[in-house]
Amino acid sequence: MCLTMLVVILLLAVAGCRGEAEPSNPGDNGPGASPSEQVQEPQTPSPDNEDGSTSSSGSTDNEGEDGKLPENEPEDAVAELLNSMTVKEKIGQLVLVGIEGTALDDTSRRLLEDYHVGGFILFKDNIDSVQQSVDLLNELKKANAVNPVPLWLSIDEEGGRVTRFPDEYVKLPSSGKIGSNGDLALTNRVGGLIAQKVSGVGLNMVFAPVLDIHSNPNNPVIGDRAFGTTAETVSAQGVASMKGIQKNGVVPVVKHFPGHGDTSVDSHLGLPVVDHDLKRLHEVELVPFQQAIDEGADVVMVAHLLMKGIDPDTPSSYSKPVINDLLREEMGFKGVVITDDMTMGAISGSTDVGEASVKSVVAGSNMILIGHEYALEEAVIQALTKAVDSGVIPEEMLNDRVRATLELKHKYQLSDEPAKSPDVKSLNQQTKAVLDQLK
Repeated sequence: MCLTMLVVILLLAVAGCRGEAEPSNPGDNGPGASPSEQVQEPQTPSPDNEDGSTSSSGSTDNEGEDGKLPENEPEDAVAELLNSMTVKEKIGQLVLVGIEGTALDDTSRRLLEDYHVGGFILFKDNIDSVQQSVDLLNELKKANAVNPVPLWLSIDEEGGRVTRFPDEYVKLPSSGKIGSNGDLALTNRVGGLIAQKVSGVGLNMVFAPVLDIHSNPNNPVIGDRAFGTTAETVSAQGVASMKGIQKNGVVPVVKHFPGHGDTSVDSHLGLPVVDHDLKRLHEVELVPFQQAIDEGADVVMVAHLLMKGIDPDTPSSYSKPVINDLLREEMGFKGVVITDDMTMGAISGSTDVGEASVKSVVAGSNMILIGHEYALEEAVIQALTKAVDSGVIPEEMLNDRVRATLELKHKYQLSDEPAKSPDVKSLNQQTKAVLDQLK
């Protein structure tokens, strides 16, 4: 009898230990781990799509250890967080800003402490080396301890000519090169490598893949950034890339809605005009975006384009007919909308950036990207604050816009825990294997 009781007790003890020990093991597959030859699978999968792509964080070092957005919070965790935030903290979540230099400076600290900004974007001039990138991002995370919500830490990293990383990383090929190969498994693998390189230094959002169709050979800005010249190719390749990024715990931002492919002006310099009517757009330009939305896109970037067939008076980045009526109502996108950089010439060259940012939020955007110039970043935040105070952005609208962002941060289990250094050698070996396959 005693032996039987002892066995029962031991079995109960083992079961209890398993219940406590089964959550993800920090460090096994986090930013400092050596990536396997194949694209990493996430440590705590929560499949959203039929192919098993997930929305969990690929950086298990960061999952739920600092008390911010832990996985085991109740279903109403986001609502509780939103209700606990001040108006200033909510306004901060509406913006994603740039930083000057390669280290945390006083202005960036003020953007966190006084304005509670929702995140940062890094550019080439913010990055000297892999380790410096890790250090900078960890500084930003540490400084964000004053805020209740972890940061978006983002970058443009497409491969080819749009890369921000230092020479320590072997460059990935352009989307055009990958798309011409026609191998969706390879495209998915490259998406995974992008995510691993991004998360390896502590970033959690990447402005990729490009879903524009390279239908205009005179286009000065897209070219081989596109996967191909047809809607079918771009749709298939773009979704494969998007899922490869998601599968490795990084948030992909599909761009440049509603389609920058058939333009002849660089929106960094001026405002491109698209003459196509809505029927043509649905048959060509919008096809990859609709496919991505149907396959679980998290974030859509809206470009600075004048879509004459939809809204002949307002650039798409702050057009209600484009953002709310087309993207949200007609195409059914329920996720986060972010603008392209509002400091680009298409907007800042002829429009008050603060006013355009307010209009964008009213039109349906959740986040405003202001990548350069501290003065413009603060002007946008002040314009948004004034709009909230005056009721131009009502409290219900503010809460709606911010809630979508908080839900996505919760979905990917964002954390401000410091990142470790990536295994650059292993990532470079995997990149070289991709390049060999494309020869």
